[in-house]
Amino acid sequence: MPWHARLDLNYRHALQGGQPRTTAHFLHDGPLRILQSLHPEGPGICHNVLVHPPGGLVGGDVLDIRVDAAPGAHGLLTTPGATRFYRSQGETAVQRTRIRLQRGARLEWLPLEALCYDGCLAENRLVMELEPGSQLIGWDLSAFGLPHARKPFLRGRLLQHLEMPGVWLERGAIAADDALLLDSPLGLAGHRCMASVFLASGTALPREARERMLEAARAVIDAHSLRETAGATSPDTRLVVVRILAPVVEPAMQLAQQVRAAWREACWGLAPTRPRVWAM
Repeated sequence: MPWHARLDLNYRHALQGGQPRTTAHFLHDGPLRILQSLHPEGPGICHNVLVHPPGGLVGGDVLDIRVDAAPGAHGLLTTPGATRFYRSQGETAVQRTRIRLQRGARLEWLPLEALCYDGCLAENRLVMELEPGSQLIGWDLSAFGLPHARKPFLRGRLLQHLEMPGVWLERGAIAADDALLLDSPLGLAGHRCMASVFLASGTALPREARERMLEAARAVIDAHSLRETAGATSPDTRLVVVRILAPVVEPAMQLAQQVRAAWREACWGLAPTRPRVWAM
């Protein structure tokens, strides 16, 4: 029996004792939860962990995640583990995420990787709607097969959709039998993990600011072992993107975390505080 689950998460901002405070409020239907809110950086930034108790999706499962941040709110959302798309008997497993940031809001969307098991049929969508003055630092990592367990991605497919309406749209189908895409130098070149790290803004970033973000990302990339298969670009005045290819998840995630830390400091003047769950 497929599981359908929905989560509506709202970040709100208010003054408490003269200090800005962000709080998280959510409603859910089915197996999706938000753990206790933490404020390790002070009351203005709310850290949360998104939990899917079943631990993975099979054919026919649907996860529908909606995140809304009110003006002035700053939320940080991550997960305790990978999103696992397991082998399907014919139906597609779907994860849909829609993020809406109101004026002046900030969000860090930092889920751990999506793992595509052999034989999965998966769809992973992320749509981001940013009002003027809002900003988002986030990423999307996908890995195919389980190289460490010697379980390659031989069957199945992933449909990936990343969108900031009117600004950015990336949509790709990665099929296990598409050797040209998976192994060609013009495709994944034999790598089995791909990642995009992005800084999105509801207002056009001045050229100097975009150059600063590009320089910060390139400095991190140049010092990393994946420097030959990673690069930073700014395809729009409201967007800076780092793309990464890696043979396995771990170095790609490490580089993504380093880029996020560099942008957090360069763009927002904030220390590179790591979510507590990453250290567990």
